[in-house]
Amino acid sequence: MSPEAIIEMYGGRWNIQTTLQEMREHFGLETTRGRSQGTVLRMAPCLLLLYTIVLLFYDTMPASSAHLRRRHWVGKESVTLSDMIISVRHYLWVQWVFAQVPGGVAVQKLPPPIRNLLDLGLTQAA
Repeated sequence: MSPEAIIEMYGGRWNIQTTLQEMREHFGLETTRGRSQGTVLRMAPCLLLLYTIVLLFYDTMPASSAHLRRRHWVGKESVTLSDMIISVRHYLWVQWVFAQVPGGVAVQKLPPPIRNLLDLGLTQAA
């Protein structure tokens, strides 16, 4: 193989390596408690599915929730998986849980600073 082809193939691994690193960091890939083959073979596909669900849910969030999708600070250029998880959690808490549970109207009556603090606490929880 030519040096250019080798470098190109090596660079193509970057997306896979990033995905696996994010899965290790956020979902605990490779840290299962079970050591049997069956446990490992069940856990990895389930974690890959969870990763895919978060990405798809984030990607298909309504345009009206665009403020939930932006988590920027100085020097940050792209959205990370942790940003996506926080955005999806926030959307689910605000749009599904608070809107559908009994007493959810009471949350909407809270002053905005308290409601924002509640939202922040629930969405940042690990």
